[in-house]
Amino acid sequence: MELLALVERPGHVCARYRVEAYAWALGERGMLLRVEPIARGVASRLAQFRRARSAGLVILQRRLLPLWQLALLRRWSRRLVYDVDDLLCIRDSYHPKGPDSWSRLVRFWATVHAADAITAGNDYLVDRVAEYVGGDKVWMMPTCLEPRRYALARHTARGFAARLVWIGQSSTLASLGRAAAHLEAVGRRLPGMAIRVICDREPEIPGIRVEARCWSSETEAADLAMGDIGVNWLADDAWSRGKCGLRVLQFMAAGLPVVANPVGMNCEMVIHGRTGYLASTPAQWAEAVARLADNPALRRRMGEEGRRLVETRFSLDHWAPRFADKMVDVARGLDGRPSWLPTEAHGFSTSLDNAPDDVAPPDLVGQTARDAR
Repeated sequence: MELLALVERPGHVCARYRVEAYAWALGERGMLLRVEPIARGVASRLAQFRRARSAGLVILQRRLLPLWQLALLRRWSRRLVYDVDDLLCIRDSYHPKGPDSWSRLVRFWATVHAADAITAGNDYLVDRVAEYVGGDKVWMMPTCLEPRRYALARHTARGFAARLVWIGQSSTLASLGRAAAHLEAVGRRLPGMAIRVICDREPEIPGIRVEARCWSSETEAADLAMGDIGVNWLADDAWSRGKCGLRVLQFMAAGLPVVANPVGMNCEMVIHGRTGYLASTPAQWAEAVARLADNPALRRRMGEEGRRLVETRFSLDHWAPRFADKMVDVARGLDGRPSWLPTEAHGFSTSLDNAPDDVAPPDLVGQTARDAR
């Protein structure tokens, strides 16, 4: 059986991590994965949609099609799955027009109703999609990765010689810009500290030295392992709560402790005092980074725990068979939840109750993900 995945563009990060990575598990179940970027131009796109008739299952990833094109894709697809790893019914956090868009909302509503199943990257997205179609055909499928691809950071630097790290696309650089005050505070606390930015564009961040590295899939793991502390900042809004946390997963896979603000998946992945620190204000960021920078052993211990978390909760070995089983179920037209889907919440505790007393910065003690929400 052929599974056709229609994605935004060749090599897009969502296609690589949320579809292509599962090819081996699909193959073990007799499903041949074919990934195609959605064609440009009406004639080419309609021809592509007609070819979907030969596939046993079609995955439409992220795109919000014009309604008439969606209707044709639905007509020509035996079974249709919609994959979302962002809250696509609104605009992103940094759009000049603001979040609300009636056209996006209508197309999103139509798409989730047209689909036979929806795979969503976190529980927040599951809940939001379920508001439109109910929960029976919405399935939580987190973004995950292969931790064995990532060498562990060595953690030999100390003080200002330790490097911060951020990784992402130019489209997400705005989030790093919004953390400028936090990074400036770090720069004042540790003059001379650098942030390694692994991206397809070089940013300017006042108050801290930027060490730019051009992103590529071949070098990203090695570039991360040369850092010491991962940083992630998210806007406190609906769009950011729908983000699926790939950046933090990559930090943890490379054995880096993470400093992040307590929003969205940061609260699920960064276990305060164990795999990193949740910090809100510039002063808290400076305190958390300084504590980690001055203690390589602490960074190593937190990094190792973060790596174990990725291996047990977000690894391909754990999720690829489940994804493939779900696709087989949908292709066969099976109803109901498969036996492998957990019935409890998919998050895990970020309480400080079990955190060692010696790893929490003084002005962060008592700040938990629940308090931050």
